[in-house]
Amino acid sequence: MFSSSPPSSLPKSVSSPSPCAARTGDRGRGLSGLIEFIDAHRAFAVVGHEKPDGDCVGSSLALASFLRRIGKEVELLSAGPFKRREIAAYATLFRPSLSAQIRPSDQTAVIVVDCSELSRVGAELASQLAPFARAFIDHHETCGDHCAHSFVVKTAPSTTTLVQTLIETMAGSLEAAEARALFLGLATDTGFFRHLDEHSADTFASAARLVRAGANPKDTFLAMNGGRSLASRMLIARVLSRLTPYYGGALMTSYETCEDAVQLGLDVRDSDALYQLIQSIQGVEAIVVVRQESPTHCSVGFRSRGSIDVSVIAARFGGGGHRCAAGLRIEGTVDELLPRFVAAFEAQMRAPAAGAQVRS
Repeated sequence: MFSSSPPSSLPKSVSSPSPCAARTGDRGRGLSGLIEFIDAHRAFAVVGHEKPDGDCVGSSLALASFLRRIGKEVELLSAGPFKRREIAAYATLFRPSLSAQIRPSDQTAVIVVDCSELSRVGAELASQLAPFARAFIDHHETCGDHCAHSFVVKTAPSTTTLVQTLIETMAGSLEAAEARALFLGLATDTGFFRHLDEHSADTFASAARLVRAGANPKDTFLAMNGGRSLASRMLIARVLSRLTPYYGGALMTSYETCEDAVQLGLDVRDSDALYQLIQSIQGVEAIVVVRQESPTHCSVGFRSRGSIDVSVIAARFGGGGHRCAAGLRIEGTVDELLPRFVAAFEAQMRAPAAGAQVRS
């Protein structure tokens, strides 16, 4: 059915998991329902959203490792692509499609991580996995599918936080490789803790347990931020030069063109550094960056300091995400889309429009 051989970077535990006595600490029905789902099946496909990030990959790796060490068979799936530098090395651990010999049964199931809609895993995988029983582990504001055994907590800082809760509840402890994968996801979705506030003590306590189990914050930071190319900095410079303020400077917009990709390459994007620089500008509350991926389609990134809920904006255009970070892929060009996005922010903006015009 599924291969039971774990990847070399996530070794199989030699010890037996402890009984599930800690289940009284469930975050509502979600966690206990997911545990029942895991107990009821022998083999799992673990899959995350297409265009994975550190939270998606970290959640998948840690969950797969844990399932294997409690005796389950696991197949890791991802539509990719693994473009982000910090996750590129893990691409070989994932299959792009379901094994031909796998068939739905009462013993096989799917766990989808870091999204709550099967369609987000990619068209081919979604079609292959549709007949299987499934559960979701997610923390996004915009959730679609609802399953009785899903563990969805919109206030969680990352999906890896929920996977950590699951593992600690069922097994009592983490393996070092699991801790490293979970820390990567937590660091990714919190901007290496920049997005956390005074209500985040539990998150820092979770991070401390990950470090105690073997996660290395310095190595994770270098994986996320080190080794960037000159071309990546040139691309950031181009996007910064195109910044346009709206609503008294509370909203900043910019864009990338198809020519940027041809001249500098798609693999040089460093979105986190770009958003950090824009958010450092005085008065900025929200950001929109539109990337012309092809002559007919764009990808869009939204960011917020917290006063603006960008997940609401993204959802209006078919996307999703969190209050402070969201995105989507949409048909259209930069010139067509930017005015629509600017107008969509009007209801949430407190300052009068700055009068800036979208480029012609």
